[in-house]
Amino acid sequence: MKLVLIFGPQAVGKMTVGQELAKITGLKLFHNHMTIELVTPIFDYGTKEGQRLVTLFRREIFEAVAKSDLEGLIFTYVWAFDHPSDWEYINNVCQIFESKGGKVYFVELEADLNERIERNKSPHRLKHKPTKRNIEWSENNLKKSMDKYRLNSLEGEITKQEYIRINNTNKSPEEVAKVIKEKFQL
Repeated sequence: MKLVLIFGPQAVGKMTVGQELAKITGLKLFHNHMTIELVTPIFDYGTKEGQRLVTLFRREIFEAVAKSDLEGLIFTYVWAFDHPSDWEYINNVCQIFESKGGKVYFVELEADLNERIERNKSPHRLKHKPTKRNIEWSENNLKKSMDKYRLNSLEGEITKQEYIRINNTNKSPEEVAKVIKEKFQL
């Protein structure tokens, strides 16, 4: 069992890279907005109940996949490195898979702000993430999050052996997926 954890700031390309990686590896993609978009029509994700439900659904899916005969899962996440609760969350997710003999691969994406702002408006992103369709709100949220959170790791902060950091500002999702597949022999 494999868990490929793709993380980085908003609109860095996590979902799109995950889609391409799924195509070339056969791993299933579970991008973070799949649960957010499920819950938001009933409880806004910003509410306590919305976040509780998203967390609950994700955990149930992780546990089911970890016990299954699937080859693995690709999960995308916006990780606030300066918030201990996010470290705890990631450790808990990893533990679900590792406790069943699975292996976790860490993929960190980074891209220039201007590129992320452009990607934030892409038809592909908006098709898969209805909550991002209010472009003005989404772009403001993206910029504000940079002041509020540290969404890329510091040098040496991630000590996992199975880790790669990729600046994908000028790389296609297909190129990035190929690098990930080759690096981890997926």
